[in-house]
Amino acid sequence: MTDDAGAMDDYMFRSYVTQFKYVHEETSYLEIFNYTDPSFNTCEEHRFRSDELQDEFGNFLHRRGAFAPPKLRPGVELVSGIRLILQQNAQHPETFTPCYLSLTHQAYEDMIRAWHLPFRAIEGSSVVGPFFWSAFDQDDDDPHLQIIFRKSDVRKKGKTRGWELMLSHSFRTHITTGYAKGTPSSDIVESIRHLRACAGQVMHPLLLPVIILSHDLSMKNDQKQRQARQWLRDLEAAVSMRQEVLEEESKYMRGPMIDLDLINMDLVECHSQVLWKRPQAYQEIVSAVRQAMDRFWSRAAADPAYGGRGGTVDKVHRSMLSRLDFYQAKLKGIENYAHITLERLTIQRAALYNIIAQKESKLGLQMAGEQRRLAHAAKRDSTEMKVLSLLGAIFLPATYLASIFGMAFFNFVPDGGGGNNNNNNNGGPAEGSGDGGSKWNSVSPLLWIYFAITVPLTVVVVVCWCLWDRRRERRFEAEDADIEAGIEKMEAQIMATMRKRTMSKMRTWEVGKH
Repeated sequence: MTDDAGAMDDYMFRSYVTQFKYVHEETSYLEIFNYTDPSFNTCEEHRFRSDELQDEFGNFLHRRGAFAPPKLRPGVELVSGIRLILQQNAQHPETFTPCYLSLTHQAYEDMIRAWHLPFRAIEGSSVVGPFFWSAFDQDDDDPHLQIIFRKSDVRKKGKTRGWELMLSHSFRTHITTGYAKGTPSSDIVESIRHLRACAGQVMHPLLLPVIILSHDLSMKNDQKQRQARQWLRDLEAAVSMRQEVLEEESKYMRGPMIDLDLINMDLVECHSQVLWKRPQAYQEIVSAVRQAMDRFWSRAAADPAYGGRGGTVDKVHRSMLSRLDFYQAKLKGIENYAHITLERLTIQRAALYNIIAQKESKLGLQMAGEQRRLAHAAKRDSTEMKVLSLLGAIFLPATYLASIFGMAFFNFVPDGGGGNNNNNNNGGPAEGSGDGGSKWNSVSPLLWIYFAITVPLTVVVVVCWCLWDRRRERRFEAEDADIEAGIEKMEAQIMATMRKRTMSKMRTWEVGKH
């Protein structure tokens, strides 16, 4: 067992460092010092040389060699300062992936220990979204206010995005030390530029976190919400079919039809844009920053080196508190604005589902109509088959009987044989005998009478059938037209009823008049 109060943090820190992997990033440093004599003030930012990174990095941490404190004239003292290790344009695709460091293991551990940075910062490498934490360390002789502020996003186009800030402020030396890293999509570069412009106020350790927060809550966030609301209005015009919007003004209209796929895709994208930098999360960040400022001022207010009440640091402190109040009010307004947008998106999504249901109902009606037409056509075919069967039943027996009993054109009685068939059959000579006085007449010369009557009669029957069938087709066409009219009328009634119940403008806008 050890009496060291930070033994647990130290052990967990060392175990995490050994587990993490290393990726290389370009590294630079920033030093800002303010003295009682402004002529000694410095503000320098340079990149570490790759060939001397190991030595230069250690010298910068411990202020040795080229980074040793300057010799001051008698009476000139250091007022405040900030010293940062910077990786402002982190490029490696794994740079914000959990379990990765962009400094070597030795360099990272030396930086944390030499500058009293929070050990537990390494445990936040997997944190997503905005995160802010602050606390005092356990060094009572030289207390440090430790700060962790980071935001790691998910991958986009194969690369991680985000930024990270670790700070430690010494109340004995009035110097803030830390480490800042960000990808090109972050505002770290602009925030460091802003910090250099405010070099005279670096005695306040929350200056850089508030600057980063200010850039993260810039007007771009408000513009995103305004663009989402305009996007929503376009969707409402397309989904609700408001009469005040012309068809040619809507990108969702394809002639008389609505592009439902495009509307559905834009509803999802619009919803995502509204949730971008959700204000509730940043309201918690603002509250956490305010708590950190209260922690700082609880010690700094009683320290004459910070100027006390009415001093320079107090004025900066009050200015930053006022800015935080402004962000709190701004985020509350954005929260209400986004809430209304989300509610209206929900309404449009429900209306879109109603339209899709109407389209499905219309498709069902069309399918029912087609089935009804097919059934009607099958019924007509069966009627025609019945007619043909009836015609066959009428004509075929008579034709069959006539062919047997009515064919008097074939004579099987020999010439001069008399009219007694029995005699002819029993005593007459056979056909082809040698008797020259007897002769068989197989075909009568009156056979043409059969064809003269049959052909015209057949023509008359066929013509009558064609006339009757044409008349019947006209009746069927009239019936089909009645079916179509009935289907369209039923569809119009269903659509009107559904629209009246779901999206009636009269009920929406004139409800107060009744």
